[in-house]
Amino acid sequence: MTIDALRTPDTCFADLPDWPYAPRYLDDLAGYEGLRIHYIDEGPPEGRTFLCLHGEPTWAYLYRRMIPVFLGSGARVVCPDMLGFGRSDKPVEDATYGFHFHRNMLLALVERLDLTRITLVVQDWGGLLGLTLPMDLPDRIDRLLAMNTTLATGNPAGQGFEDWRAYVAANPDLDVGKLMSRACPHLTPGEVAAYAAPFPDQSYKAGVRRFPQMVMTEPGMEGVETSKRAAHFLANNWQGESFMAIGLADPVLGGPAMRHLHGLIRNCPAPLEIPDGGHFLQEWGAPVAEAALTQWG
Repeated sequence: MTIDALRTPDTCFADLPDWPYAPRYLDDLAGYEGLRIHYIDEGPPEGRTFLCLHGEPTWAYLYRRMIPVFLGSGARVVCPDMLGFGRSDKPVEDATYGFHFHRNMLLALVERLDLTRITLVVQDWGGLLGLTLPMDLPDRIDRLLAMNTTLATGNPAGQGFEDWRAYVAANPDLDVGKLMSRACPHLTPGEVAAYAAPFPDQSYKAGVRRFPQMVMTEPGMEGVETSKRAAHFLANNWQGESFMAIGLADPVLGGPAMRHLHGLIRNCPAPLEIPDGGHFLQEWGAPVAEAALTQWG
């Protein structure tokens, strides 16, 4: 089946601050033929791989403060853009976007790139999707680094999230740059522009609109059963190492939500708490990455 999609012009990504990484693309990923998926792939092909998954409404650029730390440890770093975000193609129809549409893409990407000894680095939707991967890739994923995220298992997410969901629904042409500058006041104008770059106009923003609506806050929603299985796996069968960092200034996925997640991950050490860190904790990410590497030795 052909999926109608838009492709952000490469000119929109000129002169990205602190982003020296060459774009790589796949347009023949199994099950996603014809859709171009962007990722960066840096460092040696052998050894440990940090697989960094972004969320709403960001892209791989979000990890630019953490990537140099991971590369400095001698590891490989792979950061893909979800379909609908960044330099990946953007399906036009809202109905294309679903939990398994994105999850299956990540599974196929890991297999296609033959990633092993993976440290899975997740935040926001990167975690809603990514934390369900270890149960299906136990021989590939052996470490977790979780920041301001959750497993959505069909329960209400609270008024703060419902207000955000309603806001996005009421603003189909969401100003992504403005949102990021408000959430991360230390961003420069160039960095704000880099976050807005994937979305030249409203027609490119189906993914931005859809992700808040897709969060599984009711029992019958797509992805609930997968996420419940993942929670059981992480609590009872997870054999790997874990590191958790919490941006305490996040009003939705801050302290309470992350401490709940902490209780679900077997043998997860006490979290690193960043008092001024917001939802997009990667923007405070260098010390987080350094602390994780120190804990793991």
